[in-house]
Amino acid sequence: MITLETRLRRDRGRKLLMPYLTGGVTPDWTDHLRAIADAGADAIEVGIPFSDPTLDGVTIQEASDAALARGATTDGILSDLSRIRVEVPVVVSTYANLALRRGAGRFCRSLAEAGVQGLIVPDLPLEEAGATSGAARAANVDLALLASPATPTRRLREIAERSRGFVYAVSLMGITGEREHLAASAAALARRLRGVTDRPVFLGFGISTPAQAAAAARDADGVIVGAALMRRLLDGADPASTAGFVRSLRAALDGVPARTTADAGG
Repeated sequence: MITLETRLRRDRGRKLLMPYLTGGVTPDWTDHLRAIADAGADAIEVGIPFSDPTLDGVTIQEASDAALARGATTDGILSDLSRIRVEVPVVVSTYANLALRRGAGRFCRSLAEAGVQGLIVPDLPLEEAGATSGAARAANVDLALLASPATPTRRLREIAERSRGFVYAVSLMGITGEREHLAASAAALARRLRGVTDRPVFLGFGISTPAQAAAAARDADGVIVGAALMRRLLDGADPASTAGFVRSLRAALDGVPARTTADAGG
């Protein structure tokens, strides 16, 4: 099986797009998943809802609440994913409380059995990531770690070295959510990461419009768009409308020159 990192490196001939979707948020959430994949996503982040999402803003919290109210569970979402295989990699994101309470090994194996290729645990500190990283690697699941604008360069290098699949660059010191402007700290962080790794660098948090996605991608290999997409879905967008927004992001990214080998760090 081609790993997430291999796939993303291969696809680096263009800027990469990873939309976010809360698992179980609507009865037809897997139809949205298919639509997003078909609309030009290079990977899809599927969030497992949690009752206390400390890094998520109002929109993702609302989506998590909606999913939990519908009875969404980790096992149920993974079961849905096992029945619907899309042509792009799926990356699951969730909090450490959900990911680790059943044991890192068991959790990562359940991801692999569902066809998931990547994992994000935003509240998992680097110092405590060893067991999860080992379990993920044993299950052929790539664990991507997060870096923030406040991360010192030495720690930034360690995060990049220990990440698999990609490095998640958090564009600002704050929570997820739509914003009118792309944070000034986003470009600087992406450039710093690209100076220490040739692993794909994705910028996330606060990227809300096609123009912002294009601006973020000038310094990163790809972007993660969550709240802006989920707001549309929560407001009643059907899969065709969801796909339309993703296509607009794809078109904007296609106007940005891709990273070249000469640009890569190491």
